Amino acid sequence: MTGPGRADAAPGPPAAPGPPAAPDPGDRARAGDVLLAIDVGTSGARTAAFDLEGHRLFEVRRAYPTTTPHEGWAEQDARLWRSCSLSTVRGAVAALAPGTRIRAIGLTGQCPSVVGVDSRGEPTGPGLIYRDNRAVAEADALRSLYGDAGIHARTGHLPAAFHVGAKILWLRGHRPDAFAATARFLQPRDLVVRALTGIEATDGTHAAATLFFDIRTRAWADDLLDAWDLERGLFPAVRGSWEVVGEVAPVVARRLGLPRSIPVVLGGADSQACALGAGVVAPGTISEMAGSSTCLNAVVAAPLPVLLVTHYPHVLPGSYTTETGINTTGLAIEWVARLAYGGRTGRPRPADWRRLDGEVAAVEPGSAGVLAVPVLGDGERTDPGLRGVLTGLSLRHGRAELARAVLEGVAFEIREQVDLVRSGGARVDELRVSGGDARLSTWNRIKADVTGLPVRAVPGDAAVTGVAMLAGIGAGIYRDAEDAVRRCVHPDPPVEPDPRVRGRYDELYRAYGALVESAVVRR
Repeated sequence: MTGPGRADAAPGPPAAPGPPAAPDPGDRARAGDVLLAIDVGTSGARTAAFDLEGHRLFEVRRAYPTTTPHEGWAEQDARLWRSCSLSTVRGAVAALAPGTRIRAIGLTGQCPSVVGVDSRGEPTGPGLIYRDNRAVAEADALRSLYGDAGIHARTGHLPAAFHVGAKILWLRGHRPDAFAATARFLQPRDLVVRALTGIEATDGTHAAATLFFDIRTRAWADDLLDAWDLERGLFPAVRGSWEVVGEVAPVVARRLGLPRSIPVVLGGADSQACALGAGVVAPGTISEMAGSSTCLNAVVAAPLPVLLVTHYPHVLPGSYTTETGINTTGLAIEWVARLAYGGRTGRPRPADWRRLDGEVAAVEPGSAGVLAVPVLGDGERTDPGLRGVLTGLSLRHGRAELARAVLEGVAFEIREQVDLVRSGGARVDELRVSGGDARLSTWNRIKADVTGLPVRAVPGDAAVTGVAMLAGIGAGIYRDAEDAVRRCVHPDPPVEPDPRVRGRYDELYRAYGALVESAVVRR
């Protein structure tokens, strides 16, 4: 969700939302059938138009800021999730060629992020996004009540401040007026579904991120809710990610320029939709959503008995996806690029990214002795006390060594996550990388060499591609997931690992693990 070409890129200095970014006139859709995919992302909303073969024709974006009023906090104005998303739909509809037929709309978004809404659907406070780490005590209370193994077996997760459930308990304890005014807790995608259709619903991928959803029965766990005196009605009904949840409401359709009776397919959380968009529908391949944060997802028949591996229902019926994640991967390299390649104001330009990629390629593995722990978000989802580190610096180093050290640091963390999944018995034979950072060819080379896996970039953005595929499945355009993958997923040839540097990276990986142990701040 960061780097060149992704709506979820690191936002840079917060700015007041402006008009939606228009697509290039050369990218206007030809008349024909299209699917629209809405992404309520980390740093902005967008609507992408796809043809029925999975080719993204264009997208319309609108940014919104993240505020950090205290260390470890991360908030957004949830009203902007809604207004910016609808604005991008309106812009996309206006950009379609005359005679184009919209077959369906699908949705995804950042997850787990949450806001309470009142009976009219209006937010009762700011939205708390996934990297908000204020609810540490509440997460600890959840873990202590059930024990790690017990809560993991039921929900597929170990409680952390990252999760919706911990955030809700924090709101009840620290914002009682807002909690009392809340009729429903919705995630960003859910809020936009309500705005489009008037229907409140969520899917299993979002529900699993609450800690109150039984991943095996795929239903809200009444006993877990009762244990915390939370009413079942605070959470929306759970539907399949591939289901048509409703149609665009007539008054909304008129405002957005849509024809009547457009089906809205619920879709799934961004990383799980990304797995589908990367063609990860069976064991063996792992999906990396390379954005502002990184999510790694592999398909398994049943949850793994590894406590540090979280699990979600797949966006397809029957199977599960594992998930491990890293909070500030693309954001970390965006930070380096902004400071060292693009200047202190504004985001790096495409030419800056190309310069970074080329300079990093000229640096030998090991970054001339510089080692980085690229945790820049005041904590990691599995350890709120972890902080970023750069070590081994010298006057002989320049920006290319710093940039490569950050890229290698992320690759070491990806290797650790892959090893975790393998430790539970899952097969991992190939890494599929999608998102803006998949365009950094040197980074794909580093990932292949560090992990020992072939790396295949999936052109475009697999998260929104996966949402368009779900919309097509829900609307009956594709027979099933295999048909959708066959028609819509077009990965690049693999980058094979270089055995000549494997030993060097094994040594650096051990040094990285020791450095992480020293990078934890305890209060």
